[in-house]
Amino acid sequence: MGAKLRKSMPRAAQAEWAPPKDRADPVEILKQQGKTRIASLLPVRYDRMKVSPFTFLRGAAAVMAQDMAQAPVSGLRVQSCGDCHLANFGSYASPEGVPVFDINDFDETLDAPFEWDVKRLGTSFVLSGLESGLSPKAARHLVRTMSLSYTQQMTRLAGMTPLQVWLDRIDLMSAISDFEDSKVRAKAEKLLSDRLDAAKGYFGLVSSDKSGPSLKEKPPLVMRMPDQEETIRLAFARYIATQPPERAILLKRYNLRDVIFKVVGIGSVGTFCAIGLFATADGETMLLQIKEAQTSVLEAGAPPSPFKNQGERVVTGQRIMQAVSDTFLGWTHSNASIGGDTPDMAGAGRQFYVRRVKDSRLAAIGADVAQEGLEDYARLCGRTLARAHARSGNASMISGYLGKGAGFADAMAEFSEAYAQQTETDWKNFVDALEHGKLAAQ
Repeated sequence: MGAKLRKSMPRAAQAEWAPPKDRADPVEILKQQGKTRIASLLPVRYDRMKVSPFTFLRGAAAVMAQDMAQAPVSGLRVQSCGDCHLANFGSYASPEGVPVFDINDFDETLDAPFEWDVKRLGTSFVLSGLESGLSPKAARHLVRTMSLSYTQQMTRLAGMTPLQVWLDRIDLMSAISDFEDSKVRAKAEKLLSDRLDAAKGYFGLVSSDKSGPSLKEKPPLVMRMPDQEETIRLAFARYIATQPPERAILLKRYNLRDVIFKVVGIGSVGTFCAIGLFATADGETMLLQIKEAQTSVLEAGAPPSPFKNQGERVVTGQRIMQAVSDTFLGWTHSNASIGGDTPDMAGAGRQFYVRRVKDSRLAAIGADVAQEGLEDYARLCGRTLARAHARSGNASMISGYLGKGAGFADAMAEFSEAYAQQTETDWKNFVDALEHGKLAAQ
């Protein structure tokens, strides 16, 4: 059945990209998106996006989503990451303390065509490769490597039972041992060892004195916002009150001691994001992050989420795609009712998801290694994305569509190269708009 789909959507047609005549202005898309963000943080977002075409791509998921909405698709749907670029893959420790490698950002997750994720990931490898000094030919080869890995992994998964697919995970140590470049392999092993040890210190965010543990400010990106603290405390309280009994028993042993706001990522800058320090009576601590969830940008071309709370959309998507998910994943909302209220800048009507604070340095091992071993990293990301897609999609049909040759990989390489050029043009126009005050925060 998957092979038959090639007649209605040939794999070679996946290579095509040409901006439509009525293409929306990327600057205008970002301007509209900024209306739902904390205005004082928009300059931080734009500063991060203007660094390079790759950082622009990271912050412009809404732009690419609208472009993909205009393109023909295979019809094979999966739970999509939605913002699938190489920096949104990384490592984290499982509940048992075993480091695993997986997708680690789901703010835009939604049911969507499988190729959207592959195309966005491929574009990120072209831009990152060029930024690292690779030739256009070598950058294009990265996409081919990633796509072939995706194809080969999907073929493997198609021969497994649904339960076997669901339980399949990528052990980071094992993945590193498969790297072909010995220098990159040695560096990755050293980074992993060092950062697992550093993670035990709560990432330098917690201090303790006679009054007990508290969170450290690191202005201007980690700081207290007294006028918004009550909103977050109430949202945390609502999260705890709605947890299932087995998790509530554990959470009741901790009390919320401190709250601090943190600016994260590029595309997420301007959304509410805070860290809660929870502590037992004798000072044992745990950090939880609460992060705002807005409507997925993929709704530009995919059916809307069935969930009223966007936090539930994010949590559900993460649980579907990740082989090992955070025990504390949950969703909540601020004090206004969900559905009809327009979010305001004080937090009313906003929807959130909650998770353990992840160690950004542990998560960044892949990206750090990628600077020297992009080809090994491309192979690993392709393998990881296929495993994530197979958990919700029909692996046999996707595999049948992909085939066993390089047809799909060649199409992805051609598309990614063309869309990377489009992104560079959009980035230049974005920088020009900043310089002329067209994107100034109100």
